[in-house]
Amino acid sequence: MDNWRKSSHSGEGDGNECVEIATTPTHIAVRDSKTPARATLTFPAGVFKPFLSALTGHSTVTDFAKLRG
Repeated sequence: MDNWRKSSHSGEGDGNECVEIATTPTHIAVRDSKTPARATLTFPAGVFKPFLSALTGHSTVTDFAKLRG
């Protein structure tokens, strides 16, 4: 995937510490912007919304890293 984008909420200060996503018609991939060459999480498109719901209350890259192990 080569169409990675950051959240519109990423700004100065923490703009380099956010989660990026890339989409295709069938999948959505997620990666840590600090380490883009490392592994990504890839979801079938219909599973991504429940994943986001599970992240409620986890707003930092550190929290995200804890969730992905």
